[in-house]
Amino acid sequence: MTPAEFDAAHLWHPYTNVVKPGPTHLVRSAEGVRLTLDDGTQMIDGMSSWWSTIHGYRHPVIEKAVKDQLETLPHVMFGGLTHEPAARLGQQLLDMTPSDLTRIFYCDSGSVSVEVAMKMAVQYQFSTGHPERTQFATIRSGYHGDTWKAMSVCDPVTGMHHLFQGALSPQFFVPTPSVKFGEPWEVDPAKNGLAELARVLETQKTIAALILEPIVQGAGGMYFYHPEYLNQARRLCDEAGVLLIFDEIATGFGRSAMLFATGHTAIQPDILCLGKAVTGGTMSFAVTMANDRVTDGIGNGEPGVFMHGPTFMGNPLACAAASASLSLLQDGKWRKRVYDIEMQMRSELAPAKDLPGVAEVRTLGAIGVIEMDHIVSADQAHPISKELGVWLRPFGRNIYCMPPFVTSPEDLSKITHAMVQLAKVL
Repeated sequence: MTPAEFDAAHLWHPYTNVVKPGPTHLVRSAEGVRLTLDDGTQMIDGMSSWWSTIHGYRHPVIEKAVKDQLETLPHVMFGGLTHEPAARLGQQLLDMTPSDLTRIFYCDSGSVSVEVAMKMAVQYQFSTGHPERTQFATIRSGYHGDTWKAMSVCDPVTGMHHLFQGALSPQFFVPTPSVKFGEPWEVDPAKNGLAELARVLETQKTIAALILEPIVQGAGGMYFYHPEYLNQARRLCDEAGVLLIFDEIATGFGRSAMLFATGHTAIQPDILCLGKAVTGGTMSFAVTMANDRVTDGIGNGEPGVFMHGPTFMGNPLACAAASASLSLLQDGKWRKRVYDIEMQMRSELAPAKDLPGVAEVRTLGAIGVIEMDHIVSADQAHPISKELGVWLRPFGRNIYCMPPFVTSPEDLSKITHAMVQLAKVL
């Protein structure tokens, strides 16, 4: 049985019908922005391997860091022990992230980072005398991961809550912010979406925190909204005694043209979730950061210790990879690359606006989206993408790309061309 045959018979891929699996490409190797398939076909990766390989595949700086770390300390438990890669990475994170975030909790994946953030919020409320605050508010069309608690704050429709009705924790959902990124701000709360958020936070005394993706909603719909919504949400949270959690797993590390999407705002969250690009896509790793308000509240309460501790927390290999990835961002050259990517995508995707079935075309940083007026099929897109030499994986109504920051103008043109071609046929 070949690897491809074994895969089709036994391996379960994400969001795939194992009874009727769609086409799956066997990747033999990856280098830079290209995937090489088992038949020799090369495809430019327009997805950055689910938005993580911002420096491209097999970057020599990251590879060397992992190899060097492998020779000394591949793993050690983080309970009662620590190591230099964890401390070095932590200092880099403090230097790059919003200044109020002073404590760092290492996690295994983005979904776990969200779980940790939600547990922090509930334990903070319990420790500060509000044990009734165990639920969460969020905005519709969001996505925060596939683990149990994280899934409960994903959009109820696209997150398929009806499949798990009665098992998922009930949460409070308010409308998606109505003012888009780049549009003039609408001050009327009844028109900008804040009226309902204010009502929920004021009347529902069981809410521990508001969790949302700042500026860019990812897998829930690829929607970009106005930063002033977040500035006002911070005020409403403070008035209601509710924490504010930013999920920057998709937007962190330059994707939105700011180092963090928080940089588009004038405020800071109480808790920040990071993942995906933190290791440059080399291996699974994530981070949850919190301010002193949260950590002091938990530490000075009962039982005092935060009740979470993954087996592979702070893995030295992952810390080394993440530290190397962040070092590649610290020279600031990514800013010009992302700006150039945005300008080129804006120009080259513009013709899609006039195609039948296209609802909207939008770009922000290294994110390009062609939104259709109907659901598109990833299974239909995969063989077409292979023919075009570009790896794209549409979802919902969106044909989109999040290319590596090292993508050349020539390769980016191939990506945008492939997106427009898909919009014509899907």
